[in-house]
Amino acid sequence: MKLYRFSPIQNQEQLMEAVKYVHFACYKLCKQSFGRYLPNAGNMGVFCHYDDEYKNLVEIRKQIAKPSDDPNQKYFELYDPIIIPSENDIPRTTYTHLYIRKPDIYRAQVGDIDFYLEQSEYDALKVELANGKEIPGARIFPRNDLDMIELYDPDVDALGYVSTNTMSQKVRKKLSEETNL
Repeated sequence: MKLYRFSPIQNQEQLMEAVKYVHFACYKLCKQSFGRYLPNAGNMGVFCHYDDEYKNLVEIRKQIAKPSDDPNQKYFELYDPIIIPSENDIPRTTYTHLYIRKPDIYRAQVGDIDFYLEQSEYDALKVELANGKEIPGARIFPRNDLDMIELYDPDVDALGYVSTNTMSQKVRKKLSEETNL
């Protein structure tokens, strides 16, 4: 039995298949929780599950994304954005930044994407969740360094995150040792 849906990803074609899967899975999570699709921040994360897979995907990323001298860089700007056409009611989406995540035994998912809300709408949503409102598949992300709401479903091996547009830009760099993956 294969534990991980795509891993080990070995080439750019397999990487793009994983990206498409994460895209559609996360939009499903968003619709399940909110009944609508939120704006996409352009961030795509692909999670590695093997050390060799991580090394290989970093090499692929070097070919498709701009280099950075910043040691805190997590998401790298793509030379050519990944555009996923609309399908059914899921909107056409453009991904401008790619993150290859190091293997983490606590993350079996294929990857994640970031959605955003305007600050006032995000603040109201977070207060509702903090006060006990239950939104299926949505919870306040339990990290001190990231102000986000996590979208999840045990039957979906991808994660979505909701924050403000400002936060979704900030996460492109390592914000603390907690984000050192």
